[in-house]
Amino acid sequence: MILVTGATGSIGKHLVQQLQQLQVPFKALVRDAGKGRMLGCPYVVGDFDDPESIDAALTAVDQVLLNGAGAVPTADGAEQPMVAQQKAAIDAAVRAGVAKMVKISVWRAHQGGRLAEGAHWDIEQHLKASGIEWALLQPSGFMQNFITGAGTFSDDGSLIAPAVDAPVSYIDCYDIAACAAALLTEPSGSGRSFVLTGPEALTMAEIAGQLSSALAKPVDVVGLSSDDMAARLQAQGVPAQFALDVAHLWADVGTGSLAATTPEVKNLTGREPRTFAEFLAANRAAFR
Repeated sequence: MILVTGATGSIGKHLVQQLQQLQVPFKALVRDAGKGRMLGCPYVVGDFDDPESIDAALTAVDQVLLNGAGAVPTADGAEQPMVAQQKAAIDAAVRAGVAKMVKISVWRAHQGGRLAEGAHWDIEQHLKASGIEWALLQPSGFMQNFITGAGTFSDDGSLIAPAVDAPVSYIDCYDIAACAAALLTEPSGSGRSFVLTGPEALTMAEIAGQLSSALAKPVDVVGLSSDDMAARLQAQGVPAQFALDVAHLWADVGTGSLAATTPEVKNLTGREPRTFAEFLAANRAAFR
């Protein structure tokens, strides 16, 4: 039995559908029963901040997809909530006798990293020391960010970028889910970390061009410096240190740090990852 945490998110929704197609036993962990019913699969209601609910959700489970919310604004110097939440979930999995856990992490997770990069590294080390069989998926930026618009668009609908010509190897969450499904249903990949990317690295100018065609209207790109990004976030009420950390990571992307591509999606699934054009075609309704 597989437990899918983060089941209503961008990765989880795809994973639920793929596990249904594979006809393997699984259940989804959701915080809201109404959203669980909308998934159309077996589900349990629980919350990472409610340890008893996690213990109950892990009953009869032998494999877990560990996924949760990303970095969130916190008081300056405070630990990211995901660290305590996911460490507690790992400990609960140990008590429940879970055999294998596949964790959704982040590309370039490292000790002392800012926000998600440091938080995920800390959780990764806890998982590796737990005694549970593990595998880590470390994806590049999500193509789904262009649907949600979170941190991607300005008020007038233009794309914002630290550098118009800095390429990023964005990945479709559909492909991340497919890699997770492979690791959860096949006896392979244990004890390994997989950096997941799309098949190409696109600049924001190239993405704007493809979006313009898909939306049948011009999409512009506006360059935004790290100082301007920090100021933008602080004007929205974000704590100063969180805003500065986001701005630092933002500027780093502008140097081309996420431009590399890897073959891991094909290695795990047997097919090439979706291009940005294929992602747009598969999500026409969301963009309309």
